[in-house]
Amino acid sequence: MSRVPIRPVTLLRMRTQRQVVDYALQRSALLRDVYAGQVGLYEVCDASPYLKTAARFHGEATEDRCPICRREFLTRVHYIYGDELKQSAGQARSRAELAVLASMVREFQVFVVEVCRGCDWNHLVEQFLLGTAGAEDSTGTTAATPGRAVGKGRRARLAPSA
Repeated sequence: MSRVPIRPVTLLRMRTQRQVVDYALQRSALLRDVYAGQVGLYEVCDASPYLKTAARFHGEATEDRCPICRREFLTRVHYIYGDELKQSAGQARSRAELAVLASMVREFQVFVVEVCRGCDWNHLVEQFLLGTAGAEDSTGTTAATPGRAVGKGRRARLAPSA
C-alpha cells in the first residue's frame, strides 16, 4: 500500500482563506504595456527598501523568474492588516506565521506582493481574508458572529447576540 505524503498547511491554501482576489490579469496587462514600451521600467521597478528587506527576511522564494530582468527568482511577501492585529498590522509575515495567526485571530486581511530583489520589480499578486470567522463548525456550516450581518445583499439580517 503506497502512502500519500501529508503536506503541512503552510504549503496548501489554508482552510480559512476566503474572499480571494487574484491580480493575474492586471499583472499581465501591465507586463504587456512594459514589453510594448508604453510603460517605462522606472515605473514598475520601484520596490521600496522596506519591501526588499521584508522579502529578504520574511519572503517566500518561488521558482518563477522575474518577468523584467529574467535573472532573479521572485520572492513573495505576505503583509497582514486587521483591527485585531493592533501593532502587528502592516507587518510582513511568513506563511507559517499566517497559519498560526489564522487559528488565533477572528479576521485579518493578507496582501501578497511579488518582488524581484535584483531589479526591484514588484506587483500585488493576490489578497484574501484569513481567521477563525470563516471557519466551519462540525456540521460544515459557517458560524455566524453575534452582531454581524448574515446573508447576502441588502436583506442581510443581524445574527442573534449570545
